Amino acid sequence: MPTPHADQELFDRGQFQAELALKSSPIAAFKKAIRKAGEVLDGRFSADCDIRALIHARAWFVDQILGQAWARFDWGDAADIALVAVGGYGRGELHPHSDIDILLLLDGADHERLREPIEGFLTLLWDIGLEIGQSVRSVEECASEARADLTVITNLMESRTIAGPDSLRQRMREATGTAQMWPAREFFLAKRAEQRARHAKYNDTEYNLEPNVKGSPGGLRDLQNILWVACRQYGTLTLDTLVSSGLLSDSELNLLQSSQAFLWRVRYALHMVAGRAEDRLLFDHQRRLAGLLGYEASDSKLAVERFMQKYYRVVMAISELSDLVNQNLEELLLEKGDAGPTLRLNARFQVRDGFIEVTSPSVFKRTPSAILEVFVLMAQHPEIRGVRAETIRLLRDHRHLIDEEYRRDIRNTSLFVELFKSYKGIHRNLRRMNRYGILGRYVPEFGHIIGQMQHDLFHIYTVDAHTLNLIKHLRKLDRPELAEKFPLASELMAKLPKPELVYFAGLFHDIAKGRGGDHSELGAVDALAFCARHHLPPWDSRLIAWLVQNHLVMSTTAQRKDLSDPQVIHDFARTVGDQTHLDYLYVLTVADINATNPNLWNSWRASLLRQLYAETKRALRRGLENPVDREELIREHQHAALDRLRQRGTVDPDAVEQLWSQLGDDYFLRHSVEDIAWHAEAILQHPQDGAPLVLIKETTQREFEGGTQIFIYAPDQHDFFAVTVAAMDQLNLSIQDARILTSTSQFTLDTYVVLDVDGGSIGDDPERIEEIRQGLIDALKNPEDYRTIIQRRVPRQLKSFAFAPQVTIHTDALRPLSVIEVIAPDRPGLLARIGQIFLDFDLSVQNAKIVTLGERVEDVFFVTDAHSQPLADPELCARLQDSIVRQLSDSTDSLATPSRIRF
Repeated sequence: MPTPHADQELFDRGQFQAELALKSSPIAAFKKAIRKAGEVLDGRFSADCDIRALIHARAWFVDQILGQAWARFDWGDAADIALVAVGGYGRGELHPHSDIDILLLLDGADHERLREPIEGFLTLLWDIGLEIGQSVRSVEECASEARADLTVITNLMESRTIAGPDSLRQRMREATGTAQMWPAREFFLAKRAEQRARHAKYNDTEYNLEPNVKGSPGGLRDLQNILWVACRQYGTLTLDTLVSSGLLSDSELNLLQSSQAFLWRVRYALHMVAGRAEDRLLFDHQRRLAGLLGYEASDSKLAVERFMQKYYRVVMAISELSDLVNQNLEELLLEKGDAGPTLRLNARFQVRDGFIEVTSPSVFKRTPSAILEVFVLMAQHPEIRGVRAETIRLLRDHRHLIDEEYRRDIRNTSLFVELFKSYKGIHRNLRRMNRYGILGRYVPEFGHIIGQMQHDLFHIYTVDAHTLNLIKHLRKLDRPELAEKFPLASELMAKLPKPELVYFAGLFHDIAKGRGGDHSELGAVDALAFCARHHLPPWDSRLIAWLVQNHLVMSTTAQRKDLSDPQVIHDFARTVGDQTHLDYLYVLTVADINATNPNLWNSWRASLLRQLYAETKRALRRGLENPVDREELIREHQHAALDRLRQRGTVDPDAVEQLWSQLGDDYFLRHSVEDIAWHAEAILQHPQDGAPLVLIKETTQREFEGGTQIFIYAPDQHDFFAVTVAAMDQLNLSIQDARILTSTSQFTLDTYVVLDVDGGSIGDDPERIEEIRQGLIDALKNPEDYRTIIQRRVPRQLKSFAFAPQVTIHTDALRPLSVIEVIAPDRPGLLARIGQIFLDFDLSVQNAKIVTLGERVEDVFFVTDAHSQPLADPELCARLQDSIVRQLSDSTDSLATPSRIRF
């Protein structure tokens, strides 16, 4: 730790002594000094003072306070005990609320003799409000504890004497040195295992939505890990040691130091904002930190998104350098004797001990194409474990050679295409290229999205991480073990004539995010330029660009439109055009959803996509010039259902036909033959006493696989939808689909497809099914109680994402319905609130598509007015919009977004 000169503004010793003399108790004087120092340092931080100076100045101030506290007690023989700073404080680094780790180091094991002053000293520190982490040990006890515990030896390596004889600390350092315990090789292996376990807690990615500045991959702990291992090997604990030992170059050291300073500044601000020791970049703090650190919004990015992109790029750089140093250390500490035999791959590369390396330090300078060739070779030889450390450094040092001329060179474009055609290792080597800074230089558009995040709960990865994750999911579809989870996608992936085309589409599908405008359109333009530069055939190029432009169409259609409507299928089939485009788009869509957020993929979404694929495939086979005839389809459903009921012999066919005469055409289009028969049989056998009929079954039909169907038949009432969705919310059900119909006899026939609130299937659970059935019956019998059951606490993360709901109202082009689209922050009871609004406006819900994407819902409701007509009054629509926005807005943070009305 640099020793600061006496800082009178931070701590005035004379004034402090005067304060002590005036007070009967020292506590007030200590607290006043601590409070003043905090204000001074926070002021310097706001004035953009050097963060290193602030961190060391805080440690210096605490040294003064501890020294003053120590002097108030009688320690007897001064040679018997020393006050030692350890851990981060021992390094001379303290953030506003960091723990102050101290060791009371004794000459002998007799603690009892000094018990009274030790207890008095520690009590004083607690009373004055210092966050102390303390241990009391003799030199011998330190050695014993350190030998058994990696954390203890690490803590003791970073030590400074604050008061008492430094000779005690020197004895402790000798007793815990590498000659006595934890030699460099053993220490390195233990620290590497510890780091891997820590990274696993954060899913082995730098790109967590709420990363930990200290513990996440690329965080401050990784940087400290480098120093600890180097210290055990070389005996000193400074970043400069990494250069003198050859582990880092001067430029790499500068990058590491600037990255450390950035994270220190973030951590300092995080402690200020949280008012406590906090290392998690929670959503609650990210926006405030962005403002505190001087980030401003641009036309295409929020200030918080610009701040977090900088954060992710910094931690990625630390991870890259950490990998480099650790691999150097591994080669230094773990390889024994002379280098093993080498396998020469060609004139430029060879493999030694499983790692690829250049045959000469001038390879990349002489043959710049080798910068890409190394990754192609690793894909062709999957047994290669990685790149040797010195070759990684050479890659970093020569990546500036990748310029526009390099990108046009046929040798380089051929190598890049060859990588995408590899049988194995595509994703792995693209990740390596990204980690070493090669991919963003070769594809500059990709370089712009590195570290770019979207401030929401839906996209849990940065754009670059999501893109590479998508390619990984595409590659995994080839694995036999995933055929059960993704049966159709796996089958189609194996049949694609040129799988590399979907990988290229995956690389470009989100590449234009953050630029403003439609990223699908802009990305398609980028993809065409890339294809031309890489000399891909015209048909291949058009397919890649089409996939990029339409990569959201299939998931949007499946989740937001009525797949029972033949016109929806026909329109989608016209967009797709042919079976080949459909196959490519399906596998891209499956991979995109899984790579966006693992929690998005469930059996319900899978079944929607499969249904859309199957219906579209039939439409394409039938021919786009021969769309399905609605009347013919209705007759087919009725005849098939009636045949099933006749075979069962449980109901009178005449009664069935009389019941069906009361239902409209939409009922027979929206339900399967099996369900039509199931409903008719149950309705005709149900007592006509006015009590609601509630049927529940786990669906086995392909289009509803994974969900649970709830069918409700009851006399229609004004608040039926509002009561039903409120009751389902209270029963912890997540509504995925709603099909709402009213018969001419004024009975409602509603079908809901639900999952449990966590997105899982309810399954065959008789107790749970009965709980749901009875809960719905009770709610429908007592509708006046529903207002009291929609109040639940909003989860912490959802509170951080408040925006004004967006409401669009327009008339359906094909049916006499109004379509109300609502995009709003997800909140418990949201559907019930919307149901109440519809009730207030005397609207009837005919159908609904419910979509939850992270912190937001994108729901579509098909409604009619009190006269079963579309909403035609502009004034009514305006009032309806205003009511929805007011009811669903978060009052704490509203970002106004205009609603729209179309007729």
